Amino acid sequence: MDTKLSVTAIVLFLLLATLDTAQSTVVDIRKFGGAPNADITQAFVKAWNAACASTTPSKIVIPGGTYKMKEIDVKGPCKAPIEVQLDGIIQAPANPNALNDAYQWVKFGYVDHLTLSGRGTYDGQGAAAWRENDCGLNKNCKRRSMNFGFNFIKHGLVRGITSKDSKNFHVNVLGCQNFTFDGFIVSAPGNSINTDGIHIGRSTDIKVINTRIATGDDCVSIGDGTRNLLVQNTICGPGHGISVGSLGKYTNEEPVEHLVFKNCTLKGTTNGVRIKTWPSAPGTSPVSNMHFEDIVMDNVMNPVIIDQEYCPWNQCSKQVPSKVKISKVTFKNIRGTSQNKEGVTLICSKGVPCEAVELSDINLTFNGAPAIAKCLNVKPIITGKAPRCVA
Repeated sequence: MDTKLSVTAIVLFLLLATLDTAQSTVVDIRKFGGAPNADITQAFVKAWNAACASTTPSKIVIPGGTYKMKEIDVKGPCKAPIEVQLDGIIQAPANPNALNDAYQWVKFGYVDHLTLSGRGTYDGQGAAAWRENDCGLNKNCKRRSMNFGFNFIKHGLVRGITSKDSKNFHVNVLGCQNFTFDGFIVSAPGNSINTDGIHIGRSTDIKVINTRIATGDDCVSIGDGTRNLLVQNTICGPGHGISVGSLGKYTNEEPVEHLVFKNCTLKGTTNGVRIKTWPSAPGTSPVSNMHFEDIVMDNVMNPVIIDQEYCPWNQCSKQVPSKVKISKVTFKNIRGTSQNKEGVTLICSKGVPCEAVELSDINLTFNGAPAIAKCLNVKPIITGKAPRCVA
């Protein structure tokens, strides 16, 4: 036998064997009693436990159909990567009390290499929770469950699935590293209260790409300790826009830095791109190195805004300025239509004025005329076409 042919055949055999070994073991929810039109809470937990114990990659498959599920809280560490593929619809209980005050309806924690995929929908059935929400007036209000909690996940991916009508935030990302949302859809009406699309805090190397978010609060909201974030090719609306913050309310907050928002479109939102911090609050951790570029505003109320006097529902006093230092922020190639004459509003702290804020190629119109910029405690660097500041 030709020696070269023999060696080639052996290499090919080993390669095919390796690929076969690397294929995921399928864990079908039906093997654990999960059936359409039934409650799959226990079946999901059993399937997770089986997948988590596997020494080879596993895929939990939930096929087409409509399922019911109560709160779940599944954890690692697991022995190998896990994927959860949903091609049907899973519904949370419509009654908010039926989730037993769970902070999140579907909660994953302490897992390395987690993927949520499929064409399916996680439906929080949040309408009843929105109707009773009085958190704007009542500090002791009852917080309802978010659709998803991702806590201390390393190497995560959410791809293709839909989060619908959450009772509270759709997604909370906490303490995660290298986590990507790609082709993710968030769907809720504009009157759904406190339903932030994706909230990220104390996490690094997070990506939100090719995503569509329609909701009643911030589409993407950034909490303290967020570092190295990319939000790209994302469509937001309805909602309150893309928000960094609110920040500074608590003493133990961590810095926010190295955030990039690029090639995004905001449609009919309350705000466009926003940084917000609390006055009369103890937090001092800085905000720096932020880049907003190639953003389209379609009839947005406040397209570009820094608000260091953020104080909703008069929960605080504005007499003491914010202690959060904002620096090295670029707004570049932002264009479209504003619902306000003031398309750019930069209200910085008189205690720690903003530094190195750049406005570059800003083309916003209000009723067909160029929008203006209102600035306080900041002297932005103007490059290209951009509105000059008025007090």
